Amino acid sequence: MTDLPQSLPQAWRPPMGWNSWDSYGTTLTEDELLANARFMAEHLKNAGWDTLVIDIDWYDPTARAHGYNDNAPLILDEYGRQLPDPVRFPSAAGGKGFGPLAAAVHELGLKLGMHMMRGIPRIAVDKNLPVYGTNYTAKDVADLDHVCKWNPDNYGLNQSHPGAQAWYDAQLDLFASWGLDFLKVDDMQTPFHSDEIAAYHRAIAKAEAKYGRSIDLSLSPGGWVATSYVDFLRENAQMWRISDDLWDRWEDIYQQFARTGPSPLPPRLARWAPFQTTGHWADADMVPFGHIGLRAERGDDRQSRLTLDEQKTLLALWCMGRSPLMVGGDLPTSNSDAIALLQNPALREVLAGSTNNRETVRERIFGKWWDESTYRGEFIVWSADAADWADGTRSAHHGGHYAALFWTGSDTYEIGRNIQLQSIVGLDARNDDWTLADLYADAPGEPADVRLEGVGADRVITGTIPPHGVLWVALDRR
Repeated sequence: MTDLPQSLPQAWRPPMGWNSWDSYGTTLTEDELLANARFMAEHLKNAGWDTLVIDIDWYDPTARAHGYNDNAPLILDEYGRQLPDPVRFPSAAGGKGFGPLAAAVHELGLKLGMHMMRGIPRIAVDKNLPVYGTNYTAKDVADLDHVCKWNPDNYGLNQSHPGAQAWYDAQLDLFASWGLDFLKVDDMQTPFHSDEIAAYHRAIAKAEAKYGRSIDLSLSPGGWVATSYVDFLRENAQMWRISDDLWDRWEDIYQQFARTGPSPLPPRLARWAPFQTTGHWADADMVPFGHIGLRAERGDDRQSRLTLDEQKTLLALWCMGRSPLMVGGDLPTSNSDAIALLQNPALREVLAGSTNNRETVRERIFGKWWDESTYRGEFIVWSADAADWADGTRSAHHGGHYAALFWTGSDTYEIGRNIQLQSIVGLDARNDDWTLADLYADAPGEPADVRLEGVGADRVITGTIPPHGVLWVALDRR
């Protein structure tokens, strides 16, 4: 539970949590949520993981794997507001909503969130249900022209009508009364519905003031979201997606490194990293680790297809870019390597305590520099400065720096002597006595081949990077 007023801003560090989408799609049950909550509390909370999010269609009694249902008999109250399916969520019976479930999660020292679609249920419009606290009806406030292209549950809301704000106010009042801490609101950004986002933010602010607790707002999806929206996003949300759905494919991870075509803009996470600020985070999407696809929208029951090195690359890139971390695998049945990676204290340390995060080097590597057909991959370096956390916690690497050396090729890469230490620690500090610590030293897999070589200003960071892999290090003065 997060009470207001609070001395720290909401989402003072990028959130770290679990979301049901990758494993259960639209079909999560109460027992499955609680099993993941108990596992998080026992095995991951001490490493910074503290939020659980129920993804889409918790109000659809006919929810199924691999898609959505047209004309689904959504469970609504008399004002058209969504209520949990009491078969999948028995504690919600009798109009209790997610109140009992939120209380159970809070008892474990964790936070509970849920997914919601933009707009108003079509069923509420078809039945012309009243808008709570007004003389308006659902037909008065609905926008039938701006509807989601991929989910059939809702119409949009006509934000030029005063009843539209009243609809969101009533919806958020109900959700806040359940004790929720986090809302992932979908179909907001692609296309970018600024009036809807602002209306939702206003409704949350009213609910926070009434119930005395904060609710973090996360916006989705993220395809084509421009950095020119950043001031507006900071005013209205704590998190916003910057990509489409990410699954357990190397191609999806690579897209977070990549430019789109011949664009002169920096790559996706590198483009957003300078805009990360306390309380407001660009979100690179899910962490598809562990046991996913049990009843998901995409793919079959499986442990993540990402290699161990690809998983390390994802975590290092997300942390160096200060993206929120939302893992998608069913935690109790995930493989031990995935859990060990999530327990790494470096994840929270870098997310909470770094600044000046940026991509510093990007080179296309060829077997023969003059022959385009011998292209091997990209060598990419990120750096950041260690910083004390916004809550006052002293950095474990106070006065130090972080570096992540990535390789996108499908073979191993020998770095050579091209990455000078001074490019990470600065010219003024290049002659200081620096030590290097592998941030994956205790992680599963082969020990990293990464080291400092040379003396004084001639020192370099060098080693061997595995396919699709990373060397992730902290640099500290001795």
